[in-house]
Amino acid sequence: MGKNKLFIGMAVGAVVGGLVTLFDKPTRAYTKRKVQDASNKTKAAIQNPSEMIQNVQTSFNRFNDTFQNGANNAINALEQVESTVDKFSKKRK
Repeated sequence: MGKNKLFIGMAVGAVVGGLVTLFDKPTRAYTKRKVQDASNKTKAAIQNPSEMIQNVQTSFNRFNDTFQNGANNAINALEQVESTVDKFSKKRK
């Protein structure tokens, strides 16, 4: 019961907060533009599903490459730190 009230309260608060922000004219214009952009992108995706899938694959591949490069850089940095630590520990012995 308590969970339901919490979620209902959060939903009502989000709706009321969203409506209150729409009293501001620039916010309304921005919201209208973003909804139109989302609508246009959705229509384009529905009309050209293969292009959308190709774009998703391209984006995923780009993300994967970036992640792989970051992981490789982190591994190289850790190896350098390990090498430096080994050098200092050997000098102390």
